[in-house]
Amino acid sequence: MSWNPSTYNQFKEERFLPFYDLLSLLDIKPDQKVLDLGCGTGELTRKLADALPGSTALGIDSSAEMLEDATAFAGDSVKFEQQNIQDITERGEHWDIIFSNAAIQWVDGHEDLLPEIIRQLHPNGQLLIQMPAQQHNLSNKLLNELAAQEPYRSALSGWIRKSPVLDIEQYARILFENGGTSINVFEKVYPLVLPDPEALFTWVSGTALIPYKERLHGEIQQQFIADYKLLLERHFTGSPVFYAFRRILMKATF
Repeated sequence: MSWNPSTYNQFKEERFLPFYDLLSLLDIKPDQKVLDLGCGTGELTRKLADALPGSTALGIDSSAEMLEDATAFAGDSVKFEQQNIQDITERGEHWDIIFSNAAIQWVDGHEDLLPEIIRQLHPNGQLLIQMPAQQHNLSNKLLNELAAQEPYRSALSGWIRKSPVLDIEQYARILFENGGTSINVFEKVYPLVLPDPEALFTWVSGTALIPYKERLHGEIQQQFIADYKLLLERHFTGSPVFYAFRRILMKATF
């Protein structure tokens, strides 16, 4: 997908809050070899590396646009490369910490993906993942409902972005079945307080709206955006707008 760092960063502080909660679950040790899956603009990869004395971190991301911004945070201890998350097994490397903040929700097949990621850890390695609970968040549900209506259903050839995100009980089971200990999996609401529905649309346009915009072009794309804004206005009235954004956080040692 084509990402716009400027749009994504309009709500940088709000997007950073779950990162800090995830970081608080990390057992801080020196001299760790760290892999950040879906590093985005790289700013949080740098914060992660700085929290681990004497450690090195590699951030990977599929977006060339995001990685252009990441160069500002590179250095002797932090490197960045363009790579898909699902291809990390091809590296033939193992890590003390694998960390992923708001990224693997874009990768299908979590039942298979997580065991593959776990196998890339050294003994006593830590896995920490945070992602939006897309299957429960209203902004995602409204997008899919709109895409299922005409004329968008025909324009998209019936395609709807089906989230691969599982329920927290399923993630806990996967971590346990793959040898996880000190398992901690939970869902947390991050309240978004925004000036109006237009601001909520801007939030969504930096993430969940992207795959729909890429499949719709010209007039029908603009109509889809207008109809989605109307849906948001119907569900979120008044000012300010309160949106209960749900995220999943998990940590385990292997």
